[in-house]
Amino acid sequence: MLTQITRTTALLIGLSLVLICSALVSITLGAASLSLAEVSSILGHKLLPSWAQVTETSEGISKAKQAIIWDIRLPRILLAVLVGAGLALVGTCLQAITRNSMADPYLFGASAGGSLGAVIVILHVGLFIGPYSLPLAAFIGALCSMLLVVFIAQQGHGLSQQKLLLTGVAVHFILMSLTNFLIFAGEQKAAGSAMFWMLGGLGMAQWSHLVFPAVVLGLALLLMMLRSGRLNAMMAGDETAATLGINVNRMRMAVLVVSALVTGVMVAFSGAIGFIGLMVPHLTRMLVGADNRKVLPVSALLGALLLVWADAGARVLIAPQDLPVGIITAMLGGSFFIYLMARK
Repeated sequence: MLTQITRTTALLIGLSLVLICSALVSITLGAASLSLAEVSSILGHKLLPSWAQVTETSEGISKAKQAIIWDIRLPRILLAVLVGAGLALVGTCLQAITRNSMADPYLFGASAGGSLGAVIVILHVGLFIGPYSLPLAAFIGALCSMLLVVFIAQQGHGLSQQKLLLTGVAVHFILMSLTNFLIFAGEQKAAGSAMFWMLGGLGMAQWSHLVFPAVVLGLALLLMMLRSGRLNAMMAGDETAATLGINVNRMRMAVLVVSALVTGVMVAFSGAIGFIGLMVPHLTRMLVGADNRKVLPVSALLGALLLVWADAGARVLIAPQDLPVGIITAMLGGSFFIYLMARK
């Protein structure tokens, strides 16, 4: 047991270091060519100004490059870390409580519901409570869509993995069609902004926006880690969990609410980025097994790492234009989905 814990700790430390290095390299990629030396200089100057002043690390770097590094790319990469970790965490939790290896906030309708809520605010309601409007609307949309999926899937002969998956796909397409209609019928100026939520992207990241996904992710990860034992029991089946004294319905509802909150907030700032929550939990279980005490933190780091590199690819593939990162994750996730279907 001690050896397993040590291995997991070593893996977490290793992934954290890889994530930091990946973030630094990712800052250099894009339409404007930057070097690691320039990135290190600017970050040192901003984070450790007294040290930077002594070593004069930031001299010779233009203000334009400083703005690109600190004001544009670093917030974008940090948002990619938060969104990737959040979606991977949600996917892990959904797969645990449904015992469905293909459960995902995108296929479960949560991303579509969050996008619908965000588009309604953008096109029709406006920022009625300031900066909290989009996260709140996206959360309500994500929660309603997930509850709708569960309600419909329970009709007939009970809840099954196949019914959950098919119902989630059906609800996803219905909600996306409603979102498309609102965009088509709305004002053209606002419709351009609303298309952001449909394709998924990180280009609108700002320092002031990062606090919302950071707080929600931190609380959700802590809450799920405290309940990782219950998630393990529910993976063994509702009857097994009930014999261990777990209120299955309450636990499932709590996880759905947390998942909707995380998905809604992430969608509010990044749009509908799909398939992170499908791929990462499977990759994580290949590394550490099925124990959610290890799967949850490792999947969060792997999700962050995957989205950081997906965003780097989005900035490079058709430079100087940015490709919506949701297109890249959909291509990767669709291929992985086909692999799972063929394998099982």
